[in-house]
Amino acid sequence: MHRALTLLAGAAAGVLTATTLALPAASEIPQPEVTLPPIPAVRGLPIPSLPTDLLVPKFIGAPATAQPIAHAPIPQNPWLSPNGTNTMHNDAYASDAYQVSGPLGKNLRVKSASYGVRECATIAFDSHGRIVGLCGGLEGFGMMVINPVTLKPISELRTSARDLLTSANPFTDICGGTYFFLDGHDVAYPTTAQKTVLKIKVQPNGKLVKEHEWSLAAHVPVKDCLIATMPDWDGRIWFFTQQGTVGTLDRETGAVEVTQLPDGEEVTNSVATDETGGMYVVSTHALYRLDATAAGAPEVTWREVYDRGTRLKPGNLSQGSGTTPTLLGDRWVAINDNADPQTNVLVYDRREGATDRLHCTQPVLAANAGTTDNSLVAAGSSFIIENNYGYKGPTSTILGKTSTPGLSRVMVDDNGCHVAWTNDSIAPSSVAKASLGNGLLYAYTKPKGVPVKKNVFDAWYFTAIDIQTGKTVWSRLTGTGIQWNNHYAAIYLGPDGTAYIATLAGLVRIQDA
Repeated sequence: MHRALTLLAGAAAGVLTATTLALPAASEIPQPEVTLPPIPAVRGLPIPSLPTDLLVPKFIGAPATAQPIAHAPIPQNPWLSPNGTNTMHNDAYASDAYQVSGPLGKNLRVKSASYGVRECATIAFDSHGRIVGLCGGLEGFGMMVINPVTLKPISELRTSARDLLTSANPFTDICGGTYFFLDGHDVAYPTTAQKTVLKIKVQPNGKLVKEHEWSLAAHVPVKDCLIATMPDWDGRIWFFTQQGTVGTLDRETGAVEVTQLPDGEEVTNSVATDETGGMYVVSTHALYRLDATAAGAPEVTWREVYDRGTRLKPGNLSQGSGTTPTLLGDRWVAINDNADPQTNVLVYDRREGATDRLHCTQPVLAANAGTTDNSLVAAGSSFIIENNYGYKGPTSTILGKTSTPGLSRVMVDDNGCHVAWTNDSIAPSSVAKASLGNGLLYAYTKPKGVPVKKNVFDAWYFTAIDIQTGKTVWSRLTGTGIQWNNHYAAIYLGPDGTAYIATLAGLVRIQDA
């Protein structure tokens, strides 16, 4: 295990790269059937702890009292499993908010399981409450079904190897293995590095079975890759590629229709959809609403250009917005921009016939030290942003280092928007989540290492913030060391309110006793 972590650190530092390989011509690279064997998980072993865990605070603060947050209803997409269980960002609106009450901090129990050098960045929950994860490692991607209590794998199915044409660094590569969605029949739809969409059934016994595979290779350029999929309210699957191809897939006929965003615009985030048929995606230059024609072809309904700044900020995977569009109520859609010197939360009016789409531009976080590469959180009448500025990979948070502080809540009303609070917690890349059921925002935080007898310890905490006041309520240690880094994996709440977060070495479970 220690050797695996050494390998991980070496790859993060750029020691292990694909640049020394002689790549064959594209025509020489086969597109095989996805019949790769699973990479066995390490069963029953926790994420390795270190003696330094005993030298840092285990719990800071005090348990919270639930204070539910009123929130506009989020419609249920009929082609997704119940809201809160279906995608990385919880629902079709990409709200990153749960109705269920998460941990309050009462005698918290922390459990972990290691799956080798693999991270299950996106997880969902099937009709039996089991975890369904899409997990990526240095070698490629696979799906796992995991017991939500013991964290032991129930079954595994490898989905794809990494494509050397589109993947240079496994720590920044999001091609064919980051996003998927789960429907109400326990069927998962991940993309692959081989430019296909899979239909994978989670059977009642937890076994994963591939039922179908649609190839989109004829519609995706050789050096491009699939990033995200999402069903609209009519059931057609939309897909998005890194180089800006947008397409629809009819699951019954296999028919594919595509359109292309302007040259130079990339898509590096997930998407949202609403009950009116709109599909919302942000490129490195603009926010889009797309709709399907009567024939099912994607077309741009409107396009809003934003300030993409002049540089790739440390903490972003691309020069542009780092957010998945987040919908709120029947009116708003929000993203962040990449402006200098200060990033902004941009709130748009998505209603049909709106004459002025941009409702407000609200500066947030620190000047010259603020950005995000994670979705905004919708909570009540607000959007919450976390600061990822300075996070450039796992080596950014070792030897006492960390990223830049800041989480801010932006309130929205008919007259505009304003910052309600800014919290100085440091969440390098946590994909924060809100519990509307108890009024807490959860972030995965890593304070700057505090020297103890000339040693510096890298401690990671699961942190709860009061959504109303912005004050940190409590923080619970998960562990010290690089193996506890979540590296852009999201926080999740299970159907019973238990919290989960993936790390570079496995999965962590956090629950009130």
